[in-house]
Amino acid sequence: MKRQLTLVGVLVLVLLIADQSIKLYIKSNFLPWEYHNILGEWFKLRYTENQGMAFGTTFGSAMWHKLALSIFRLIAVFFIAYYIIREAKKGVKTEYLIAISLIFTGAAGNLIDSMLHDYIFPFNPCHQYSWMEGTGNFEKCGDFPEAFEVRHHGFLLGSVVDMFQFDLTWPNWMPLVGGKEVFPAIWNLADACISIGVFMMVIRQRVYFPKKEES
Repeated sequence: MKRQLTLVGVLVLVLLIADQSIKLYIKSNFLPWEYHNILGEWFKLRYTENQGMAFGTTFGSAMWHKLALSIFRLIAVFFIAYYIIREAKKGVKTEYLIAISLIFTGAAGNLIDSMLHDYIFPFNPCHQYSWMEGTGNFEKCGDFPEAFEVRHHGFLLGSVVDMFQFDLTWPNWMPLVGGKEVFPAIWNLADACISIGVFMMVIRQRVYFPKKEES
């Protein structure tokens, strides 16, 4: 059990450090929507932020929307951590613990953004990603005569930083999807961890959850 927990602990730590390092670098060095090609022109680093869930999906503009999402992530992180320890005590397969740990890493990585980024980076009402309609929260921006409607900010209210983008479109001859983006969402390493963990759970469920043989 100790060896398994050490392995998944190191994996989680390395991935969290990598996730936050990339986000802090992007947020510190890129302008909103600035992009740089990584592999040809089909895979880019493009700076964006979102107040919602994975892959830039939105949940709402009210304070309680963002707060509820962050509290859900916080509860999920504690629950998954407890579940990992419990399953390790049972002696389950290490691969199964890795899959769960990837989901834990993704939830924790985006939760860290919401918890700490508004303290690491002072809130700027003039920043494009600070603007948000429907919040009812207005703040002055520099010498502009009118106040901007901005997102709520503070503990558990920070935006999630995204940066990876597949810039690919389906061939025009394909029905229904021709000319449309293959995967329009912009995502981060935490999102990828969640997706890989869930994918492993789906395709390996027979290995992770073997049925008991009938007597």
